[in-house]
Amino acid sequence: MGMKINLNERIFVAGGTGMVGSAIIRYLKKKSYGNKSQGGEILAPTSKELNLVDSEAVKSWFQVNQPTVTILAAGKVGGIIDNSSRPTEFILNNLKIQTNVIEASWLSGVKRFLFLGSSCIYPKFASQPICEENLLTGELEKTNEWYAIAKITGIKLCQALRKEHNFDTLSLMPTNLYGPNDNYHPTRSHVMAAFLKRFKHAAFYNLDSIDCWGTGLPLREFLHVDDLASAVVFCLEHWDPESESAPKDKNGEKLNYLNVGFGKDISIKDLAELIADLTGYKGKINWDKTKPDGTPKKLLNIEKIKNLGWYPKIDLKEGILRTLEEISL
Repeated sequence: MGMKINLNERIFVAGGTGMVGSAIIRYLKKKSYGNKSQGGEILAPTSKELNLVDSEAVKSWFQVNQPTVTILAAGKVGGIIDNSSRPTEFILNNLKIQTNVIEASWLSGVKRFLFLGSSCIYPKFASQPICEENLLTGELEKTNEWYAIAKITGIKLCQALRKEHNFDTLSLMPTNLYGPNDNYHPTRSHVMAAFLKRFKHAAFYNLDSIDCWGTGLPLREFLHVDDLASAVVFCLEHWDPESESAPKDKNGEKLNYLNVGFGKDISIKDLAELIADLTGYKGKINWDKTKPDGTPKKLLNIEKIKNLGWYPKIDLKEGILRTLEEISL
């Protein structure tokens, strides 16, 4: 399998200012993509420059800018509270963004398209570690089903375009992510970002105790966003779902989406204790058992992407230390 993308591509990173998009851009540049002397360019309009919810705006932007590769890392994301309290926004905005970008990419002749989904697409009680085949085999976790259904629709739209129109689409399903440019909002952030900010703050101000949600028993997997960025570029370069050696599902059918994870999980309680240790927090950790735990365990099976030749390189402790450095109090 030769390289599927070259240094002269015009690469559109939708959502380029977010945590995932900015990590992808950093990694592309590190690998010499977007270098004008090679004829390459990285296109990353801000949401002010291009409103992805507006289909006409998206179509005309594609006509003007003519990207050859699209990476869709944009979307409306948030934690448990956000997802359950603003369902319309989560399903509608995500459906619009993906449909607009996927359709405009296809109609304007983009040669490779990569869609980023999320591990929340899988059933709440999927067998662990979760394989790609688990998609649509059971009911979703209620707290984020709106977001999950939008993401499943994106995967299926990409699959349909590949099947019917030979549009070269790929989809990746990352596990929980953390790293630079994360959202550290007190109620709208995910568990890792919330913990990092809270423990760093508590350690700095010598607080006696800190409150954490739930029982601390659920198990979660965390992947540094720079590892995801490397997976995105690796797949654009090397993964051809049509090739004989490409990953297939249990029935031997070609897969157009793959899991991306770290391959190991940690309990929320152990995570809290690790972060307390790394920030130097000496106080007490209280678990508020009236707050929701979410899914008991969510670990992705990453054997298929590993068989392609990609694997994660940033271990949890190193990743947390790197991320703590950039968090302001």
